[in-house]
Parts: sequence; structure tokens; C-alpha cells
Amino acid sequence: MNAVIKIGQGAMILFMTLMSNTASYAATVSEAEVDKSDTKVVNIDETSFSCIRDMTPVRHFYVDNLLGNIEGTLAAANSPEGAIYPTGSVVQLVPTEVMVKREPGTFVATNDWEFFELEVDESGSKIAKRGFVDVVNRFDGNCFACHVPAKEKWDFICESGHGCEPIPIDHKMTGALQRSDPRCGDTALESGDTMALIKLKMMVGAGLTKKWFEDLF
Repeated sequence: MNAVIKIGQGAMILFMTLMSNTASYAATVSEAEVDKSDTKVVNIDETSFSCIRDMTPVRHFYVDNLLGNIEGTLAAANSPEGAIYPTGSVVQLVPTEVMVKREPGTFVATNDWEFFELEVDESGSKIAKRGFVDVVNRFDGNCFACHVPAKEKWDFICESGHGCEPIPIDHKMTGALQRSDPRCGDTALESGDTMALIKLKMMVGAGLTKKWFEDLF
């Protein structure tokens, strides 16, 4: 029963956001006179994602651009007033979760962001889920729903002060995950990282146990 309620709530959030975004997004595209025939296609497969530390660091997260426009992506990420990220932008906080800015009109509800859930190991990345409806984080939170509060001004990018609910892990944990990305080869752990990873593993285990009981009863 809880699972059915959660699905219904998620569907309602997606529907309401889609309806509210459609008009404003269409106006934005019209004003910019975007010619889709001239828009570069963002080709994404499992080779698109590699060592997170090979990307460009911005505060506590990393960015890249699959079309080579890293300057535009960095300008948006560092804008104190917020900005729309250019097509091809990649934003990543931890190795297993990624946002990619797709071609204009691809996903109206998300300002064209596509969310990815990855499985990573020494051999590379595997895309477990992609899109925005069914992609969830390790705490079973829907990625799109988490980022919706930051849709205006911040182009769906969650940081402190952007309106998003705080995630249950701190910068020490996300940093430890970044420094232990298995795709990077040797780890670059700092003091305290091992304990942060142990604590994170316990939190994830507790969350999965809680979800199992909720679904069971």
C-alpha cells in the first residue's frame, strides 16, 4: 500500500511540474529562437562517464561538457545569480549519480536535464537507469523530485540556499566517495575518509532496511 501511495505522489509531482513548466519553457525557447537543426546532438552511452576526478571541480561537485563547451558550463556553475547551463553540461556530486543537459526540448519538465543512475567499478560505468521519472538516489529519493525546488534561477542545480531539501549526507561523505571512485585507479583518501565511508554504508543499510519493512507492512 505504501508503495502505491509513493508512486501516486511521484506521478502527481511529475504531472504538476510538467504542466507548470511547459508554457514558460516554450516561451524561453521561442525568445532564444533555437533552431533545432543547428543544435548538436548529445550522444550518451556508458563511455560518456569515467573517473569523477577527471572532471572540473566546482566547490563540492564536479562539472564537464560532453560537447566541449566547458567554459559555458563553468560560467553557469559559478554565476552568483544563477544561470541556464548550456547543452552538453554534466554535473556530478558522487560517482553513481549524474545530470546531463540534453538538447532543447528533450525534457520540458526538467529544463532538458536527464538524470542517470550508474553502477561503477574498476572497468568503468554501467547505466542502471536514465531519464527522470524512475531515477532514484541511494536513499530511494527521486532525483527529479529532489531538484524541482531549484528549477527557477538555479536551473535545477541543488546547493545550499537553492531551495532543495538537504540530503542526508555531508560534504565529508561526498568527498570520500569522490576520492574513492573505483574508475580512477588508486584511491586518494584523506584523513577521516574511511570512517565517513563506513558511516555512509551504515546509513544506506539502515535506509534499505527501513524501506523493506515499509513495503512489507
